Amino acid sequence: MSSTLTVTAKGQVTLRKDVLRHLGIQPGEKITVEKLPDGRVEVKAARPTGHISDIFGFFKNEEGISLSIDDMNQVIADGWAGKR
Repeated sequence: MSSTLTVTAKGQVTLRKDVLRHLGIQPGEKITVEKLPDGRVEVKAARPTGHISDIFGFFKNEEGISLSIDDMNQVIADGWAGKR
């Protein structure tokens, strides 16, 4: 199924909600556009490229010591209370 889009005077194109839904894109997320031969483009949802292991250093204090579950719960509670 194809869709026809209009290019604005600024050279911008707005993707319709059904197209965004098909791509799995939510407001604020990014897309990638790859230029292909013959004037074609490929539009895809930009997916994070990090590794799950990147999160391991996230739950450490300033000294590099891993936080306990109680410490993590306190950080979460402070965040909800607007203290961070």
